[in-house]
Amino acid sequence: MNVNLLDLKPQNGALEPELHEAFLRVLRSGHFILGPEVERFEKSLAEFTGAGHALGVSSGTDAILVALMALGIGPGDEVLCPAFTFFATAGCVARVGATPVFVDACPVCFNLDMRDAARRLTPKTKAILPVHLFGHSADMDAVTDFAWKHDLRVIEDAAQAMGATYREKQVGTMGDFGTISFFPTKNLGALGDAGAVLTNDTALYERAKILRMHGMEPKYHHPYVGGCFRLDALQAALLSVKLPHFNDYTAGLRRNSALYTERLSMMTDVEVARPENCGCLQAHARDHSSRIVLPVAYPFRGHIWNQYTIRVMGEGQRDVLRTHLTSRGIGSEIYYPVPLHEQACFSYLGYSRGEFPWAERLAGEVLSLPIYPELPEEQLEQVCLAIAEFLGK
Repeated sequence: MNVNLLDLKPQNGALEPELHEAFLRVLRSGHFILGPEVERFEKSLAEFTGAGHALGVSSGTDAILVALMALGIGPGDEVLCPAFTFFATAGCVARVGATPVFVDACPVCFNLDMRDAARRLTPKTKAILPVHLFGHSADMDAVTDFAWKHDLRVIEDAAQAMGATYREKQVGTMGDFGTISFFPTKNLGALGDAGAVLTNDTALYERAKILRMHGMEPKYHHPYVGGCFRLDALQAALLSVKLPHFNDYTAGLRRNSALYTERLSMMTDVEVARPENCGCLQAHARDHSSRIVLPVAYPFRGHIWNQYTIRVMGEGQRDVLRTHLTSRGIGSEIYYPVPLHEQACFSYLGYSRGEFPWAERLAGEVLSLPIYPELPEEQLEQVCLAIAEFLGK
């Protein structure tokens, strides 16, 4: 039996009648971009997250872009962002003409190391862009305290982390802006591209709303140069069907992460990551003697488990394990094999190999296992047995 990294069919199939009804409602309305469906979803999303305002946009990437534009970040400005994350975070900084300044990663929570962020602060730094990677919140006390001290704007990239919490607050609601992706593989997935911007600041919300529509307000008058960041009514309607089931999806992800940790931690040469080894809390993180290190959720950070990402110790061993899993019909993925400072498009920034040791190391060690909410337990057991085989070699 093959085990897919992700299978969207069970989740969407279970809601097929309601999704079909939503599709027909939009089709018959003749209103396909923005409009009542988007407004209803925005209201529901703001209520769910606890944000003052939610603005539906065309993708998670465009959410970051419109947030940067609304804050006036542009040429001559620097933005602190992780070296170990998906490309869109830094790509959007570059697209507005600002300079991404990369920050090393924490080897336990995978998020940006605030000690390293402090070392990279300059008079040109205007914002910090933490990413809540894999559904695990960054250290938002450290981020917001740092931002307040240095008069920086905060944009939370919560693309993978809607519903995750930090000290009972939902991620995306603690900075000037929070950005969410509804890409189909996310923990609330649309049936195409979609995203949202969250903010508690009414003035920033109004500016972002104007920027979403080419910077136009009123019609055919443009106080700003904006973009075409509108959310389709159809995606909003489909997301409105799925949002009430979000807590069930979260329960499935947390159940599967707990099962992985329970099964795998009993194996020889496997250990759970230790918070005291966290690079963002200690001056030096101690190394692990085990061959596999499992992810951990901090008690004060409500992990949403968009990914269950293990570290495989030893040069080349991650790729050996992935090949082994593939040979057993088990899907896996590397998020992410190339840190951002080593991407060719950022070579002009002049970073060198070795400048971000943890980002570089994690890129060679991380492997994400199947964890989607509907993953059958027998398939999860199959993954664990394959890892046991690998460890027995």
